[in-house]
Amino acid sequence: MRLTAYGTETILACLGLAALAAAACYGMGKLAGWPWLAWGGVVPAILFLWVLWFFRDPGRTPPDGTGLLVSPADGTVTHIDRVEEPDFIQGPAWRCSIFLSVFDVHLNRAPVGGTVAYLRHQAGQFVDARREDSAHRNEFQDLGLLPDDPALGGRVLVRQTAGKIARRIVCPAKEGDRLARGERYGMIRFGSRTTVFLPASDALEWRVKVGDKVKAGETVLAAAGGAER
Repeated sequence: MRLTAYGTETILACLGLAALAAAACYGMGKLAGWPWLAWGGVVPAILFLWVLWFFRDPGRTPPDGTGLLVSPADGTVTHIDRVEEPDFIQGPAWRCSIFLSVFDVHLNRAPVGGTVAYLRHQAGQFVDARREDSAHRNEFQDLGLLPDDPALGGRVLVRQTAGKIARRIVCPAKEGDRLARGERYGMIRFGSRTTVFLPASDALEWRVKVGDKVKAGETVLAAAGGAER
């Protein structure tokens, strides 16, 4: 199982804590003559294995074709609607929001190929990412792309939103970087929301609906009119 480099610090910290907890359980169990406590070290070992699984980095194969918007995250689609996005899209926009549970892969991938032209970090709260108001209240990180494919409206914004459990957004991308469609560009740790915005257009054909499960870098969320299937 491949692990993401974005989780190295957390994995090492959890390994140390798990080893200390297991050693403490074993030592106290032997000292007190309680075999069941000695076996308690299995619990932190299992938790550490879950941390490893959380930071898994499965391979993905982006679809070929023009005018395609792929999912920036694994999870469940919760919103597909029109909103105002004043900062990067600067006007009416389509919004597609994806909720990531603690069981989903948390790596974020570029929904289109293009150049990073906008970055903004907004401090905020950490309410449950399933709540409607989390989009406005929670900490988030925006990444704006100028797509290589003009069929998608010229600008695409991806927002990583922290959640009640997710307290760390990772986004090492810098302005001027070029990202390929489906390329990894960051992650959100332990449960969160990822939202993609693009200019409102009646020519856009949505290929997912609310409630659908999607995979980052592979699932086609939408296609511009006349896009290849």
